[in-house]
Amino acid sequence: MITAREDRRRTFETVPAGVEATSWWGRAWVSALEEASGDPARLARGHAYAAEGHVDAVTVTPGRIVAYVRGSRARPYRTELALSPFADAEWSELLEEVAADPTALASLLEREVPQSLAGSVLPGAGELVARCSCPDTARPPCKHAAALCYRAARLLDEDPFVLLLLRGRGERELLDELTRRNAAHAAREQPDAAPDFPGVPARAALARTGMPPLPAPLPAPAAVGLPPAYPADPAAPDPLALDQLATDAAARAFALLTTAEDPIAGLTLWQDAVRLASAHHTAGLTGAARTLYRDLARATGRTTTDLARAAAAWRQGGRAGLAALEEPWDPPAGPFDRARPALIAAAQGAFRPERNRLTARTRQLRLGRDGLWYAYESRPDTEDWWPTGAPAADPLTALRR
Repeated sequence: MITAREDRRRTFETVPAGVEATSWWGRAWVSALEEASGDPARLARGHAYAAEGHVDAVTVTPGRIVAYVRGSRARPYRTELALSPFADAEWSELLEEVAADPTALASLLEREVPQSLAGSVLPGAGELVARCSCPDTARPPCKHAAALCYRAARLLDEDPFVLLLLRGRGERELLDELTRRNAAHAAREQPDAAPDFPGVPARAALARTGMPPLPAPLPAPAAVGLPPAYPADPAAPDPLALDQLATDAAARAFALLTTAEDPIAGLTLWQDAVRLASAHHTAGLTGAARTLYRDLARATGRTTTDLARAAAAWRQGGRAGLAALEEPWDPPAGPFDRARPALIAAAQGAFRPERNRLTARTRQLRLGRDGLWYAYESRPDTEDWWPTGAPAADPLTALRR
């Protein structure tokens, strides 16, 4: 357990890195000393001392901050910054103010100085007094005191209770006193007053009673709707970007609602780019879609033709359709071997087998790992295969769709 004596004395062997105060109260601390200085050159030298690590361990007690600061001589100088502690009556007034203000209390517990206390706890003009054992007897602060001030500001940034300790009270005793005062404020409140928000008594909420069944969920829509049209306003976000975000969010929500699965879970960068592109069928017709395809292709290191072909495969069969486009494989004997005689018997011509593919001039069938057949077409005497139709478990059905 921390004693009152220990609570009112803190030594910091290591001060947080940096010399620039980041909090508003840390900057106010530095300003108090800088305003009292009449020598900017001393302040600059003190700033350099602080940055170079000349300030050793810092000890804080009510009314003073003390540290040894190494200067140009071998022996360091004892340097001190003094600030008058509050009297008991001043502390009582300040603590009552904090306990009565939930915002101030929350700020203090978050280790921030409440703005309402700025004029109370921060040093005013001429209130922060510097002393040093160095031979510089001119108007303070000397460069050693300035260095200590800059380093102390970093302590205040991290822990404003250091500032309150300077004013005379340790962190533990302050929190204990605030707890007591806050409880007293709560006790003075009227417990039977009606709350300004709807609710039920805790006893009724915890009672073992039967609850009515939840209403049946609304039926899922048949398809994803179109997003609203966004006006082109120079001060507004890009309408195309908003349209893409709304469309994609609606498609994902529809998939989650109807399948309970997130359609982008586990997708690679390329697969997700293909999924996004597949929602736009007009890749070569509209400037907006061309821009989307160009950006997605550039981000994935592919060409827009690669992306358009992959998007068509995704529209054909989703992730499995893209795999059928990009992943040749060797299927086991069975459905694949029976497909060729079935195609010949149906007068569809002779198809040449190659791995999981059956090809006859401008038509091709690919057996996916999901057991479905995917149809492809190409121009005569080329190998520019594009997905067509919908997949099916029967090769004839897939070819005729």
